[in-house]
Amino acid sequence: METPVETTRERLLNVAEQRFGEGGYEGTSLRAITVAAAANIAAVNYHFGSKEALLRAAVARAMAPVNTERRRRLDQLEASGPPTPEELIRAFIEPGLELVLRRGERGAVVARFIGRIAFDPSRRIRELYAAESDPIESRYLAALQRALPQASPDAVAFGYVNMLGLLALHQSQALSPTPGAAGPGATAEDPGKLAENLVAFLVAAFDRGLRA
Repeated sequence: METPVETTRERLLNVAEQRFGEGGYEGTSLRAITVAAAANIAAVNYHFGSKEALLRAAVARAMAPVNTERRRRLDQLEASGPPTPEELIRAFIEPGLELVLRRGERGAVVARFIGRIAFDPSRRIRELYAAESDPIESRYLAALQRALPQASPDAVAFGYVNMLGLLALHQSQALSPTPGAAGPGATAEDPGKLAENLVAFLVAAFDRGLRA
């Protein structure tokens, strides 16, 4: 059985995910979060220390299962021999989109939150997000550069950053209002179909869209 302290902490994290995902970091006040969470500023200070620390905790909670699954898949691929670009792209993209499935009814909220924070206008907030994801993301970038020797490392890095951006757009549901944006037969509620279309698009982009 959860204690009251645990319940308050989880409530603050849940509301922070929703509010930051909707309004971004700068557009969301700490007061709005505490009111929606039936808490107060003192509770935020007690559990987290500050608004930024609350955001950091929310990002860490959301990204932990994604990072773990990406790491597991990459370790498995590399143990079997040099992975192909498609294998690497799939291993990276699918865990990010599976946020929707993994978190049940809160999946869409969490995915939108991560997609919004990953490319927040504030460099400080982007750096905060990167601190939770950079180690494994750096491994994927290095693996893609090895798997695409015909392209320059800078070209692969350019493609990689655009892959992150496109994934974030889908996670934040920025593309979902446009009918058919996820591809033929896909909907915002169909992350499996979306993953297949997105992987196919990115494989083609890396294969034919990068300059040597």
